[in-house]
Amino acid sequence: MQIGVVGLGRMGANIARRLMRAEHSAVVWDASDAAVQALGRDGATSASGLADLVGQLSGTPRAVWVMLPHGKITEDTIAALGGMLREGDIIIDGGNTYYKDDVRRGKALAAKGIRYLDVGTSGGVWGLARGYCLMIGGDADAVKHLDPIFSALAPGIGTIERTPGREGRDARPEQGYIHAGPVGAGHFVKMIHNGIEYGMMQAMAEGFDILRNRNSDSLPEGERFDLNMGDIAEAWRRGSVVTSWLLDLTADALAKDEKLDAFSGEVEDSGEGRWTVEAAIEEAVPADVLAASLFTRFRSRQAHTFAEKILSAMRFGFGGHVEPSGKK
Repeated sequence: MQIGVVGLGRMGANIARRLMRAEHSAVVWDASDAAVQALGRDGATSASGLADLVGQLSGTPRAVWVMLPHGKITEDTIAALGGMLREGDIIIDGGNTYYKDDVRRGKALAAKGIRYLDVGTSGGVWGLARGYCLMIGGDADAVKHLDPIFSALAPGIGTIERTPGREGRDARPEQGYIHAGPVGAGHFVKMIHNGIEYGMMQAMAEGFDILRNRNSDSLPEGERFDLNMGDIAEAWRRGSVVTSWLLDLTADALAKDEKLDAFSGEVEDSGEGRWTVEAAIEEAVPADVLAASLFTRFRSRQAHTFAEKILSAMRFGFGGHVEPSGKK
């Protein structure tokens, strides 16, 4: 299957590569000529702009995957594509867009007969090798048409033990992707996923901070422990209740540098945590942990602790997120 990919950053380029590895064809464009040329060397068809990309797509319906930062650049790109594509064609937004913007865009494009899918995409810089967990919102027929694309991007069942009681149910979730519902549902589910991620990261970061500070001079001498953070993380990875990919990334960072001197502890937030808390307020749902983890990120920009270095290390590990200070 052929697909256009707009935006060849940390995730967009690897989405195109993973699709090509599965023998799909990609027509690609990015504002960076170097990024376009790099994908061209890997087998993609290079485009000189949006109009050229659309013009090189054949078959019906045509589909374009937009993988750009949320905000004006995504808004402008989707509006431009909406003026170039025909009735029945499909625009996919795979970035971290606010779900209410999806609902608005979907209605505007539907008036032109163009179908819009919002795809929450999780996998970060590891998606090429591990696959991407996909949360899809939009028209069921469009989702069904693009199932070969989603199936190729998803991680598959792999070595994860199957969940008892799922026999006879939709097989896609076991493969790592779901059709969550109508337009907006995909990014809403991904937004809550990222809000949960904030809370999980914060709990782990605080735990390691408590472990590290057990050797403080302020404690009674007999109650001080000089604990090895890297060894603890490594042991916990293997059979403990808190085993997770986040713990894997933490263990990897601590093995390289137990003090995490390469990280300042200044932790950014990319929007989804704020939107998750806003949704909780709209629904009158208590979200104490998620809200607190968001506010901790705000505070980290004023003063830094070892916990924030752990957070920075995890963000760099799964997403390649670089601190504003210029450190990792």
